[in-house]
Parts: sequence; C-alpha cells; structure tokens
Amino acid sequence: METLPTPQRPVTVRVFVRLFSSTPRGARSARHLARHVLHDWGIPYRSHASEAAELIVSELAANAATHGRVAGRDFELRLRHSPGRDGTRGVLRIEVSDTRGERRPPGPVRLVPPPSDAEGGRGLVLVDALADRWAVLDRNPGKTVRAELDVAR
Repeated sequence: METLPTPQRPVTVRVFVRLFSSTPRGARSARHLARHVLHDWGIPYRSHASEAAELIVSELAANAATHGRVAGRDFELRLRHSPGRDGTRGVLRIEVSDTRGERRPPGPVRLVPPPSDAEGGRGLVLVDALADRWAVLDRNPGKTVRAELDVAR
C-alpha cells in the first residue's frame, strides 16, 4: 500500500517594494514605512527584529540617498518575509538598491571600521553588527545592498 506524503502547512511569503526619492526625506520615509509594513506582517513594533530591521533600513536608505544618489533617480526598498515552517525561524530580507554603480561599498569581508575620530562611516559597521548575513550585489544599473535577519515566528 502506497503512503501519501504528509501535507505541509502553507507558507505565505510577503513582499513589499517601493521607490523613494534619493533625499534625506525619502530615506526617512523608507524607515517609517518599513516599520509599519513589518508590524502588519506580524513583526511587532519595538521587538528585537523590528528595531534591528528599522536601523538597517535607516542606514541603507541614508547611504542610497547620500552616496548612491544619481540626479533624477530614486532608490528602491524591497522587504521580503519568509516565515519558517512549523515554528522554525523565518528570514526577513531587506534590500536597498540605487543606480550609482561606481561608488560601491565594501562587502562584509572587506569592511574596515573607521577611525574613532571619524565623523562618519559607521553605517555599514552597524549593519554588519545587526544583520545575520549581508552582501553588496551588482545590479544594472547600480548596486543592491542586501541584509537578512533570522526572525522567530
């Protein structure tokens, strides 16, 4: 007698994509909207995952608006939440893409913290500390910085 496979519970993968102006206001809007989207997806305000994600979005969006800015071009924020099956940990992926390819930040392997007296340069150090994984990816045109957080169900 043939046994049927055990049915698996369905998993809903949620995706949010939006363009923002490459300005400080656009970066701030991306951070605020990400916080609300994550709350709607079941990652509550002020939880560890929500606060880590908000800081990552804030740093990556600020970098895109400052260093990745190309006149007349927006940056893109993409959030993707894949909840785990049967109580396992899920993954929240944060991607910020801009159209400037020649100003590529170092990836996690080549990241060097700035000197203690430097006025800036700590954004990716913060992303490195908060994210479980992150990378800089090529995109045509430009680049994408992707960070992933493992989140409890």
